[in-house]
Amino acid sequence: MSLIDRLTDELARLPGIGRKTALRLTYHLLKTSPEDADRLAEAIVAVARGVHACPRCGNYTEHDICEICRSPRRDQSLLCVVEEPADIGAIERTGEYQGLYHVLGGRLSPLDGIGPDQLNVASLLDRLGEGTPVREVVLATNASVEGEATTLYLHRLIAPRGIRVTRLARGLPVGGDLEYADGVTIVEALHGRREL
Repeated sequence: MSLIDRLTDELARLPGIGRKTALRLTYHLLKTSPEDADRLAEAIVAVARGVHACPRCGNYTEHDICEICRSPRRDQSLLCVVEEPADIGAIERTGEYQGLYHVLGGRLSPLDGIGPDQLNVASLLDRLGEGTPVREVVLATNASVEGEATTLYLHRLIAPRGIRVTRLARGLPVGGDLEYADGVTIVEALHGRREL
């Protein structure tokens, strides 16, 4: 196998990168200077070796505890449960949420062999044990069959503890046209309607 084929194969293993895109990236890298290629390689190795999951929430961090968990300015009574660390970034970019997070590491998917034991459910329940400052858990799973199943499962575990359980609203996107929305989205928008 040539060096070009080897790099292309490795790039094609990345999510969302097909063979054609991987080949295009390979040829782009061939045009860069050796110094630029070294910087990219060093950055990849540094991330792989220096970033790990926060032991409290599961977010990615370079420190013992992530920046969000360490912040005294975060609302300790509010906990947002997400599927993956990337979901935290999406919520943080809004600047609206000031609570803490918990990363499940995926969603329930029995067909793929992913049950509660493969997710960070036990550590979530530990965080919500006796004496917890958490008063509300926001379930922010994806709007998929698996995400909904995960939400319902977590609700059944958390609600008996006397903690308020909410979920993100679902519905029509801003700037979207009603005529192009699918039926499930319209139903969710109707159920989530609110008074003006």
